[in-house]
Amino acid sequence: MLKRLLSSQLGLLLVFLLFLTPNLRAQEDAGTPVDLVAYIKALEDQFNIKFSYIHEDLEDTAIKVPGNLVSLSDILAHIESELQIKSQKLNERYYTLTKNTLVRVCGQVLDNFAENNIPGATVEVLDSEIAQTTEADGSFLLTDIPRTATLKIRYLGFNTQYISVENFLKKGKCPKILMAQHYEKLKEVVVYQFLTTGIIKETDASITLNTADFGILPGLIEPDILQTVQALPGIKSIDETVSDINVRGGTNDQNLILWNGIKMYQSGHFFGLISAFNPYLTDKITVIKNGTPAAFGDGVSSVIQMETSNELTDQFIGGAGFNFISGDLYGQIPVTHNLGLQFSARRSTTDFLNTPTYNNFFDRAFQDSEVTNENNVVVDDEIIRNEDFFFYDFTGKLLYDINEYHKLRLNFISMTNNLDYTETNLTDVESTNSILDQTNFSVGAQLQSDWTNRLASSINMYYTKYVLDAESIFANQIQLLLQNNEVLETALKVDTRYKLNDQLEWNNGYQYIETGITNTTVINQPLFESEIKGVVRIHAPYSGIGYRSGDNQFVGRAGVRINYMENLNTFTKLLIEPRLNLSYALAPNFRAEMLGEFKSQSTNQVIDLEQNFLGIEKRRWILSDDNNLPITQSKQASLGVNYDSNEFYIGLEGFYKQVDGISTSTQGFQNQNQFNGEIGSYEVKGLEFLVNKKGNNYSTWLSYTYNKNDYTFETLVPNSFPNNLDIRHTLTFAGTYTYNNLKLSFGVNYRSGNPYTEPQEGDSALDTSVFPVRINYKEPNSSRLPNYFRADASAIYKFNISPRVKANAGVSLLNITNRKNSLNKYYRVTEDDEIEAVENISLGLTPNVSFRVSF
Repeated sequence: MLKRLLSSQLGLLLVFLLFLTPNLRAQEDAGTPVDLVAYIKALEDQFNIKFSYIHEDLEDTAIKVPGNLVSLSDILAHIESELQIKSQKLNERYYTLTKNTLVRVCGQVLDNFAENNIPGATVEVLDSEIAQTTEADGSFLLTDIPRTATLKIRYLGFNTQYISVENFLKKGKCPKILMAQHYEKLKEVVVYQFLTTGIIKETDASITLNTADFGILPGLIEPDILQTVQALPGIKSIDETVSDINVRGGTNDQNLILWNGIKMYQSGHFFGLISAFNPYLTDKITVIKNGTPAAFGDGVSSVIQMETSNELTDQFIGGAGFNFISGDLYGQIPVTHNLGLQFSARRSTTDFLNTPTYNNFFDRAFQDSEVTNENNVVVDDEIIRNEDFFFYDFTGKLLYDINEYHKLRLNFISMTNNLDYTETNLTDVESTNSILDQTNFSVGAQLQSDWTNRLASSINMYYTKYVLDAESIFANQIQLLLQNNEVLETALKVDTRYKLNDQLEWNNGYQYIETGITNTTVINQPLFESEIKGVVRIHAPYSGIGYRSGDNQFVGRAGVRINYMENLNTFTKLLIEPRLNLSYALAPNFRAEMLGEFKSQSTNQVIDLEQNFLGIEKRRWILSDDNNLPITQSKQASLGVNYDSNEFYIGLEGFYKQVDGISTSTQGFQNQNQFNGEIGSYEVKGLEFLVNKKGNNYSTWLSYTYNKNDYTFETLVPNSFPNNLDIRHTLTFAGTYTYNNLKLSFGVNYRSGNPYTEPQEGDSALDTSVFPVRINYKEPNSSRLPNYFRADASAIYKFNISPRVKANAGVSLLNITNRKNSLNKYYRVTEDDEIEAVENISLGLTPNVSFRVSF
């Protein structure tokens, strides 16, 4: 009986002891993690010891201890190995537990779908140079890492993860990191892609160019932005430059050119033969010919908006390349997870390397004229030319994500042309020297905010400075001409967008622009000095409403912009400018468009001292004063239809445009003493047609544009005559073909000759009753140059240097037939009172070669 009672009591005591002392090994053998703080307290009870530690260092941490670990020393060694928490024995009863400041981190990177290994993923320690890629099994090991650091784990196609080392260690030894694939939800938008990849027609009739997806066009081996837009119907340059782009019969100064929201007053290098904007950091270009949103003012002919990439990248992206004119490089650098930097730089090789491309471009800029006397005999003087010419441009952009909802962007761009040119006429024993410095410097800031899922805002401010300094020394160092043109502009724009519902969006904003322009001219013989300054301030509130039906059958936008303009010296003016843009799907793949707008601008380029041979720099920016040069105002309406069935596109659009407040001094008349700054208007009626057939590896297209463009100047006789840009017929036929990594393109351009004015015939050609002798002209623009024809071709081959480094090589030929196209013709009187005809000739057969790498 006593034995049975003792056995029962011993059993109860055993149960009691097991209750007081948790059976940790049973949990450990089962693989269940236990709370570290609770486990430490159990060890204190089990081994009759005490631990000294900071509670925050151990809380929220779990650990698995294998059941085969019995001794205290083995258990503490395991804790140090797993959690990198070091123990130190003070005496037989007291121990300390402290975190290691430098730790060892290991893990395995897997996808979160089937837990497949992800080899080659980048694991880096932020704010340090420590980084490595994962092994074939997705594993990695980093040593001596600060415990307070953060790990950044990224791989192309997966969402980037940021994990603090402290939290990483709490997951146990070498935990799995599961990466989720990146899926981007895109808005469902109906677009038409035509001509080549990367060119898209949006439902609002604007054209978007995505340089990252850009294919190939005839004569282009690099996506020169302002050359590319000339492939679109209705956009051409009659003098083959990017600094004189004519949109629907308008002059270049009637185009609003924006770079990251900053107005650009210089757009070209090499006297307009190449674009001044690096295409490899330019993410998107938007071209608007009509139906402009109310948020845009200025630019009565078009808006060309360039935007660099606005998103942070989690890895370095860059590239470099060269061609027969220049070399460039660019890059996007992630600084931290919410801070990034973009940069680009380009410099010409023209001052130390002569190439066939450079020689042809230089001849086009300076030696493009054939001079004939009144008997149509070529005046062939013996001339020696020496030049020192170079250009460069560089850009920078700082991207800072304040948080998920507020993003700050700082932009910077600078471009420069420098020329020192000497021309010696051995026949007349006379030399001329010209020195040019042309610069554009701009800085801007943009703050984009998402306040709610319906309300967003943006603030854009910028400062831009354009300076032209030109010095010409004529007649063997006797006559000196100094020209200076300076533009200073500051602007602020606040824009808000509110989604009333899924179909309606309300856009409101305000823009302030202050533009100051100074023009200085100094001539020593005869002595003449002039300095004209002016400042125009514009206050422009605007509002617009946009609607898009759920199935995109109807897309519309209507708005109004109110421009209050004041010239501090002469005038104030209030202009109300309505805008309309409607698109409706008449049937599957078949849409109709109706667009309209009123616009105005207060800056123009005057063609001053046209006989100066420097080329584009003879165009100087001036301000409207509402007297000698009024505010330029336009009205435009267009109606179009287009059909797209993936592989076949056809579009037809008719338009009418009227522009008032132009001057003969801004229109490019070159004949001596023909006009004297008369004020008038021009009217354009036109039709644009495009048909494009696309396949998996080819695209071919035919475009035709008809323009009837006439001036009206009430004080002239006759008061109506053809515009200098009256190109009645323009025809383009081109195609591209892709075979594996090789892209080929060929195209021909044909257009009517542009108008010019001839002198009267016989003895009446010269008016000798005045001094100096003047030319008597026939009716303005009553003659036409021969028709223009040019064929271009290009080829690009892409290949990989390594898995990371990609490359391409390209070759192009401009004007394959080497045809001498006449671009312009004007007349002047010689010192012997004879009439000379000066004819500007197009670019001849011009090859170019490029090589690029990207990584």
